[in-house]
Amino acid sequence: MTDSSDLLGSLMEQLGGGGIAQIGKSLGVSGADVTKVLAGSLPAIMAGLTRQTSTSGGAEGLLGALDRDHDGSIMDDVAGFLGSAGAVAAGTGILGHVFGGRQAHVESAVSRSSGVDLASVAKIMAMAAPLVMGALGKAKRQHGFDASGLAAALGQQEHTARQVSPSAVDMFAKMLDSDGDGDSMDDIVKLGSSLLGGLFKA
Repeated sequence: MTDSSDLLGSLMEQLGGGGIAQIGKSLGVSGADVTKVLAGSLPAIMAGLTRQTSTSGGAEGLLGALDRDHDGSIMDDVAGFLGSAGAVAAGTGILGHVFGGRQAHVESAVSRSSGVDLASVAKIMAMAAPLVMGALGKAKRQHGFDASGLAAALGQQEHTARQVSPSAVDMFAKMLDSDGDGDSMDDIVKLGSSLLGGLFKA
């Protein structure tokens, strides 16, 4: 069983090659392009969530969102979610909360680094966002996290990422700040490929 320190690994196991193919088919994008977008966007979404929990109010807010809307049940039928007509719409609001006014900037950075058109990147990220929240909600349910435990679990993700690529973690911070231009997004894609190696070999 994937533990709370490997939330991205849990999501990777659920997606697998089949999930990537399903996303690609529904959006008319190749599996290789979906993979490249996920390599940048999954760690970026997780970084955005980690940033939210840096304050007690933010951690409480995220905990409330998990309790209300993201109990992890989506992870029991990932294929069903990805095949639903509302899969893209479901994640649009999540991305807005995670990135705030930086959403378009993050999407543009992922598009530049992956070589995938911006419209497809936005849709892929929107489909991935509820799954990230679902993986987090499942971990919360399994481990009984309170706000501080949730923040600690996300902090562990950042610690793991920093061990793999300190430069990419620093770029996360800059990218989510108003003065970050995302020019080193390639570092983040490499980090995503390292953290989610099994997914990107599928």
